[in-house]
Amino acid sequence: MIRTAVRGTGELLITAGLVVLLFVAYQLVWTNYEAHKATDSVASDLRDSWDRPNPSGAGPAAARGPKKVDFGKGFAFLHIPRLGKNWTIPVVEGVDLPDLAKGVGHYPKTAQPGAIGNFAVAGHRATNGEPFAYLDKVRKGDLVVAETRTEWFTYVIDRTKIVSPTSTWVLDPVPGKPSAKPVQALLTLTTCNPRWASYQRLIVFGHLQETRAKADGPPTVLLRPTRSA
Repeated sequence: MIRTAVRGTGELLITAGLVVLLFVAYQLVWTNYEAHKATDSVASDLRDSWDRPNPSGAGPAAARGPKKVDFGKGFAFLHIPRLGKNWTIPVVEGVDLPDLAKGVGHYPKTAQPGAIGNFAVAGHRATNGEPFAYLDKVRKGDLVVAETRTEWFTYVIDRTKIVSPTSTWVLDPVPGKPSAKPVQALLTLTTCNPRWASYQRLIVFGHLQETRAKADGPPTVLLRPTRSA
């Protein structure tokens, strides 16, 4: 009887172990695979929409930035040269899980790229495409570029900070100063910290350094190799 009980317990443990392994495989492999497919689709659709002329007959450059974007729809691209010379990902509206499975998400009610206020973006650091897996490598002085249909907005990073998940002040128009009127175009990138947990948040803050028309070509930082660590 004892032998039967031990055998039964062993079988349960083996089954539980297999379930855990399948779940880990799903999180580490399948969610990334699905997210990368979704991201590629959003990026392709967005580029195609920018190339199409407007219904009015004007060229693509006639529309300046998104007036209103549906949740889950792409409207810009984010370029972070520190994470790789060709590192780029679409920015979609919204930060719910379905939105973040398509790229990085723009926090609703925060500023648009290049606008006065706080352009705030969230991204996964592990699983679901993990676009911000190595966001901790970004440092003060690095450049981050937001690309819209008509313009390039280059931000320079000012600082990084580890905060609690309840620190919503990072999304304020002037982070940490809820009553202050914004006078500067700011950037805030948010992700989980440490990479394989979620009990903290890694925050990267920056400010707008340059606005450049698409017709003038991409900013220099996207054309030259990133400096070494």
